[in-house]
Amino acid sequence: MRRPLTLAQILTVLDEPQSVNDLRRYFGVDGHSPFTGGQFERLGGGGDRAETRDVITAEDLVAVELLSVRVRPHTSLDLLQGALGKAVTAELRGIPTHVSLGHPDASQYIEERGRADRAWRLLRKADGIGWVVAGKLLARKRPLLVPVYDEIVACAFRTRRNFWRWLHGRLLEQEATLASRLFDLRRRAGLPADAITLLRVLDVVIWMRHRDEHTGYRCRGIQLP
Repeated sequence: MRRPLTLAQILTVLDEPQSVNDLRRYFGVDGHSPFTGGQFERLGGGGDRAETRDVITAEDLVAVELLSVRVRPHTSLDLLQGALGKAVTAELRGIPTHVSLGHPDASQYIEERGRADRAWRLLRKADGIGWVVAGKLLARKRPLLVPVYDEIVACAFRTRRNFWRWLHGRLLEQEATLASRLFDLRRRAGLPADAITLLRVLDVVIWMRHRDEHTGYRCRGIQLP
C-alpha cells in the first residue's frame, strides 16, 4: 500500500522551480491566460462573504463548474430551494469562516461527525454529487478550512480517506513550516493574499505538477527526484 507523502516530500515539490511559474500560469499573472479555476474562490466576491456564507447560491454552483465538475439540475434546485440546502445551511451555521485548517481550533469541525464532516456527508449522498463535488462545494463556502480535492490531487498526495485530518496534521508539523512555505510561494507568485488562500496555493501547485503525468487508477502518484 502506498504511503502518503511526508512533509519533507511535500516541501520538495513546493521548492521545485516550476511551482511559482505554475501558480502564475494558473491564475493568469504576468500576461498568462488564466485557468477558469483561478476564479473559483473569487467569483462574486467569494462564497464565504457575510451575506451568503451559510447558503449555497447559484454563484457557488457556477464556481464549482469552473473546476470542471457539475451538479445535476434537480440537485441544484434542492440545494438552492429545497430540503438539502436547508440541511447544509444548518451545518454551515456552526462553522465559522475564520478558522483555518492547521489551527488547533479546526479539529472540532473536521473530525468525524464534526460540522464540516456532516455537511460533506450530506452533500456526498445527494444524487450526482459524490466526494469530489461535495468537497469543492464546501471549499467554496469555507476556503480557509476545506481544501479543494479531486482524483488527481488525491493520487499526487497518495491519500484518499480522512484527507482533511491528514493535511491538518501536516500543517501543524514543525511549527507550521508548510503554511510558511505556502505563504512565501503566494508572495513570490504575486497572488493577492486577500483572495487566494494558502490551501488553494497548495492544491494548485500539486494539481499542476501531477495533472499531465497522472495515468488513472493505477497511477503511482507524484514521482519525486
